[in-house]
Amino acid sequence: MSRLSALAAHPRRTVGALAVVLAAVGITVGSGANFTAKAANPANTFTAGTLSIDNSRGNGSNASAIFTAPNLKPGDSANGTVDIQNQGSVPGAFTLSTSTPQDSTPVSLLGQLDVRIEDCGPYTNNNTTMPTCGSASSKVLATSAKLNAVGSIDLGSFAASEKHRYKFDVTLPAATSNSYQGKTASIAFDWDAQTT
Repeated sequence: MSRLSALAAHPRRTVGALAVVLAAVGITVGSGANFTAKAANPANTFTAGTLSIDNSRGNGSNASAIFTAPNLKPGDSANGTVDIQNQGSVPGAFTLSTSTPQDSTPVSLLGQLDVRIEDCGPYTNNNTTMPTCGSASSKVLATSAKLNAVGSIDLGSFAASEKHRYKFDVTLPAATSNSYQGKTASIAFDWDAQTT
């Protein structure tokens, strides 16, 4: 018996075999016709932010003192203000500290002088309106501290472009003894910032 005769003799097997062959051909042909899609986001760019301090009394070699107080006598005070601004594009945690003390011996004039440091508050209206020192919203950061013991003062976080005014008052106490006559001293105020 020929193969054709064998297939004709068993029609169910023949139809089943043909169905399997057609399904296999259909899968093979169908797998070659896929839909595809693609999306892209080109030119992703990155820029590092900046943190920069602007000091109204100058920076670096152009900096000047907040105040000078020559010829103090017991009970005298001197004061001065300075504006500190975050000129950067990112917020920063600001601090105030002292450095490079030059002091008298054997008695310390810096250890005798009382200092009061006040954060008068931030400027408003895009840094055009100055805060009022001594107002209810101002914040005293140090009071009756000795100038040689200021340490490091946390000024809080400054947003980008935020500017504050600070007022410094230094007093030679009324009870200062004769041993301080003619003594001189100096100290630097340092402003530092770190990203938050």
